[in-house]
Amino acid sequence: MSRHPLHSERHAVEKLGWLRAAVLGANDGTLSTGSLIVGVASSHASRGSILVAGLSALLAGALSMAAGEYVSVSSQADSEQADLEREKKELATDWDAEVAELAGLYRQRGLDEPLAREVAVALMQHDALGAHARDELGLSEASAARPLEAALASAVAFSAGAFFPVMVAALLPEQQVSWAVSVVSVVLLAVLGCVGAVAGGASPLRATLRVTFWGVAAMLVTGGIGHLFNF
Repeated sequence: MSRHPLHSERHAVEKLGWLRAAVLGANDGTLSTGSLIVGVASSHASRGSILVAGLSALLAGALSMAAGEYVSVSSQADSEQADLEREKKELATDWDAEVAELAGLYRQRGLDEPLAREVAVALMQHDALGAHARDELGLSEASAARPLEAALASAVAFSAGAFFPVMVAALLPEQQVSWAVSVVSVVLLAVLGCVGAVAGGASPLRATLRVTFWGVAAMLVTGGIGHLFNF
């Protein structure tokens, strides 16, 4: 009899959490920082003013993203911990009801009554809290909220996206900064949209067109504001 080695399958949905955060962070960094630089450069500001604006946008945006993500994920972690504490109390005070609750979930998934109860009892004897966390609350080690990791990842992603517009502004003469940053930012946004779509299993053309449209719109608006204040 042939033996097949166990293997794990990876699906697009498994990547969506970190992928969405990374792509959105990089998009935000590119779009907000690039647009700000375009606006300042369009007002014929000096190189020093343009660089100060770009670096300030990079740092402020990265810190803002990190703080927002930390607060959001910390709230999620607090909610998850509260749910686990509640489950611990229920397991300690009414074991039979928790067995019936878990068995009911398995019946809804297609198991008959005897098998559902047998599975529930076996899993709870092995790890009662883990079984309820996974099957009742939808919590697992892989999906657990990690505030510090989320904050760091958001800050790094934002900074990576903002880095390229800032570097273009630092390397080119003031007269070329506005259009060069616009082109580089829009191209980078298109690439990010395409990469995110491909990795997530979605249509790359639609994602690329969508992010490119909004990137161009943002550059036009901020460039126009810069020209209005070009005294």
